[in-house]
This record gives sequence, C-alpha cells and structure tokens, in this order.
Amino acid sequence: MRLLTCLLLLAALPVAAASEPSAADLDTRRVALRKLLKEHWQYSLAHSPEFASILGDKRWNDQVSDLSRKAVDDQLAASKRYLKRFQAINTSGFSDQERLNKDLMVDQLQNEIALSRFRSWEMPVNQMGGIHLQTPQLVSIFPFDTVKDYDDYISRMKKFPRSIDQTIRHMRNGIKHRLMPPRFLLEKVVAQSEGIASQSPESSSFALPLSKLPASFSDADKSRIRTNYLAAIRKSVLPAYRRLATFLKDEYAPKGRTDVGVWSLPDGAAYYANRARESTTTSLTPDEIHTIGLAEVQRIEGEMLGIAKTQGHSELSTFNAAIEANPKLRAQSRQQILDLYRKYIDQMWAELPKLFGRLPKATLEVMSVQEFREKEASGASYEQGTPDGSRPGHVMVNTGDATSRKIISMESTAYHEGVPGHHMQIAIAQELTDLPPFRGQIGHTAFIEGWALYSERLGKEVGFYQDPFSDYGRLQDEMLRAIRLVVDTGLHSKRWTREQVVQFFHDHSALDEVEIQAETDRYIVWPGQALGYKIGQLKIVELRERARRELGAGFDIRNFHDEVLGAGSLPLDMLEARINAWIARSRY
Repeated sequence: MRLLTCLLLLAALPVAAASEPSAADLDTRRVALRKLLKEHWQYSLAHSPEFASILGDKRWNDQVSDLSRKAVDDQLAASKRYLKRFQAINTSGFSDQERLNKDLMVDQLQNEIALSRFRSWEMPVNQMGGIHLQTPQLVSIFPFDTVKDYDDYISRMKKFPRSIDQTIRHMRNGIKHRLMPPRFLLEKVVAQSEGIASQSPESSSFALPLSKLPASFSDADKSRIRTNYLAAIRKSVLPAYRRLATFLKDEYAPKGRTDVGVWSLPDGAAYYANRARESTTTSLTPDEIHTIGLAEVQRIEGEMLGIAKTQGHSELSTFNAAIEANPKLRAQSRQQILDLYRKYIDQMWAELPKLFGRLPKATLEVMSVQEFREKEASGASYEQGTPDGSRPGHVMVNTGDATSRKIISMESTAYHEGVPGHHMQIAIAQELTDLPPFRGQIGHTAFIEGWALYSERLGKEVGFYQDPFSDYGRLQDEMLRAIRLVVDTGLHSKRWTREQVVQFFHDHSALDEVEIQAETDRYIVWPGQALGYKIGQLKIVELRERARRELGAGFDIRNFHDEVLGAGSLPLDMLEARINAWIARSRY
C-alpha cells in the first residue's frame, strides 16, 4: 500500500522540466534536419540533371540522367538510407512548418520505396509520356542564354543514345516479367518515335533553340554552334530514335498485353491500390472511390439539366445534340483558341485580389502544344516556370484539329491550368522562401489537381461564365473529373473493357469524340492518376464549408485560400490538419 501511494505521488509530480528539450538540444536537432534536407536536395539534383536544368540550376547542363538498372538500385538504396536518417530526427519542440518538412520528406521516401515493388521502370514509355516525348519537350524550357548553354546541350544530345539504350534494356526486362503496356497503345508510341526519327535535323524539335540564338553572340560562335548542334542531332539523336522505333515496332509492341486494366499485370491489384493511394493521398478503396464517382455524376447531371432547361431543352441529350450542331461553339482557327485562353487568363488576373491575400510574382504565357504530340496531348496543360522567375510558367494549349474543338470548356480550362489554378498554386509554392526547396517542387495529385479543379468554380464566384454555354462547359469539365472516378476504377479494379469506358462517357457527357478516345487511353496507361482531381476538390470544398460554418462572420475567403496554398503541396490528411489548426487559431 505504501508502494502504491509513492507511485501515485510520483505520477502526480510535474514532469515538464524533465520532458522539455533544452534550447541547445532543440537547436541541434533543427540544424540537423536543415542539413539533411539540403543534402538530400543536392543529391536529387545531381542525379536528375534535366530536372536541375528546368529549375535553372546549370551545374549539370551537359549531363543526362543515368537510367541504368544499377542507377535504379542505387537510388532505391539511397532512399532507404535517407528514410532512416529522417525518421531518426526527433521533431518535438519544432514549429509546424519544420515538422511538415520532416513528415513530407518521410512520406515522399516511403511512397518511392513502396512503389519500387512494382518495377514501374520496366514500363517506361507509353503514348502519353516517356523518354521519346519528354526529351524534345524539355528543349523548349531549358535555358539557352549563353554560349555555354548551347555547348552544354550539344554535349547532352551526344549522350542521348546511351539513355535510349538503357531504356530499351528496361523494356526487354519488362517483356520477361510480363510488365507490358497494351499493344494497341504501343503502336501509337511506334508512330510517335518514327515521326521524330524521320525529321531532318533542321526541322527537328531539338533544333528549336537555333532559332533563338542571341544577337550578342559573335558570328564565329553562331556558326560553330549551328554546325555542331545540327551534327549532334544528325549523328546522335535521330539515329537513337530510329533504333528505338525499330525496337518498338519489331520486338516490343507485338508483345504488348491484350487486357487494358492493370489487374492483368503481375500483382496488378496491389499495384492499382498503391496508385490510388498515392494519387488521392487517402485510404479510400477503389470500390469506395467508384461509389463517390457515381454520386457526383448524378449530382452534376442535375446542375447541367438546370442550364439546359434555361435554353429550352428538357433533356440533356437534346441540348448536347444542339451544342454539337452549333458551328458557333467550335473554334474557327488555332489562333482563336490561343486568343480565348489569353482573354480568360487576363480577366482572372484582375480579380485575384478578391480571392487571395498573397498573389504570385511569376508571370504566365500561353503557348501551343508542339505539333509532334498534338494527337495524343490533352486539350491544355501547365509547365511550371523557374523559381527565380527567369522563365515564366506556360499554359500549353492543344490547337491541333482546331475546327473540331468546342470552345465551351476553354474558359474553365484556362482557370484550371492558369490562374487561379496550377500557375497560382505552383508559383506561390516556389516563392515560399522560408521552406526548403523540395517543398516547392513536390506534387501530390490530389492537392495540385484538386486545387485546379476547385479553382474552376472560383471564376463563377467573381462573376465570370456569363455565357450559359461556357458555364455548361464548366460543368462538363467537372463531370469529366467525376466520370474519371468511375471509369478509372472500372478499368483497373472492376475489369471494365475499353468499350465500357467509352460508352459511359457517351451516356454521361457531351465531350468531343477525340477527347473521349484520348481520355480513355490516358487512364489505361496512367492508372489511378485521374482519381486525385475530384477527391482533392471535394476535400477542399469540405474544408472551406467547415471553416465558413465554424468561423461565421469571421470567415474571409482570402485567408482560407492563403492558408491552403501557404505550405505548398500537401497530402490531404496534412492539409486537413493544417486547416483545422487555422480554424482553431482564427476563433480567438
């Protein structure tokens, strides 16, 4: 009894002094985390020289990434070592942002390690991406300001054949392990590669920088650069493309899989569950996501029917048919498409102060998608600028087959890809100078794409979408994201056929046929990626309504948006914790 009394007395004694870290200990741990983050960032740049170039870091401008199996294994081993070192750092007493620094890095490394189980490097190309498309795309965003920039890129092009050969070796291993994309889509990759391989050095996408040689260069340098640059394309780049195209056509594509869902791959169900978790940053199962999608499709159809009725149509089918038959709702030229995107982005810039306290400093340009990838590219996409502002962000617009493209969804897409969507979110993340660099560059699909989808409706809140057809286009775009929840899980979890996906699109949307076909093929080769958009948007809407309800008259939409964007890209659970803490602080 006496022992029990003593134990109870001891338990009641204050322990704060013993548990609180000393100032010296706290500072030591903070410094350790900062140093480790810096070390990992430098490691990442050194092992991804193209990424470093995109960010404006020119230290490895003459290098290409090592894509060998040894490099893959070394990277995985390094990630495991870094994970242990980050996990060992005790963050008690740290600020919220410092704890997020560690938590986000641990989350990133854990996801990378978990994905390695599925050997995704052995399926490195598809019609949406891969070395054959990414390499010529990057030319337009690499820096070409000095003579050395051109000389470095010439050296980089000479190393390109090694990258192609390493990629081919991965694909050969993929054949052995039955890790193959669908055959019918690999045939598109063959055509893409053959198209680039057949170009002359002068007309090649790689030659674009030669049209922008600075006037400050001497005539001798201009002549030497042009000669050596074209020689590198002719002797290194184009032969590598021809070698890749031959391998794809004769050896790889014929062995492509026949089933479209990744359930047909070895360990396919686990692979899709991993992709869904990473895309949504939630524990939602494919079945739960499918159910959410069906409910959202039904809700949005109700809103669309409301607009149809204002235009004299009692059914969506007749309204959609009227839209299809109206030539005024289709683009007249490539230039008109670009002009519309620029108009919508410009008008939104002027309204941003009503929605945000913090505005991006980085500028934004609207450009056409390169013609060599028009057939497979989406309607528009965003390419981030450099953190230092030396290169603006780009909204890349697909102007191919212009007269077949409806204009009704271009307003919502401009807000999605430009402001207040991707450009706003990513530029602000890059400009958060108090955060370590990786925080400005990491991307969580549910946050980034969820924000961009959420941003589409912000245009309506400031008085845009005055044209009912444009507002209908906005709802069509939201419907697309809801449909994605249904058909992506349908393809990869419920074993839907491609035809079932196309039919679901026809039953619940009025998208152009070319878009339906491209979207369907996109989900086939990017399993799970399309899930993040709607799941992320729904979470942001949920958090906004929670804040509005709990803060009442004290709710300010500008403060809410600044808080959402104020820590860069976050998994949804971390975003929810951040907003909940902000709500609690804002009550006082």
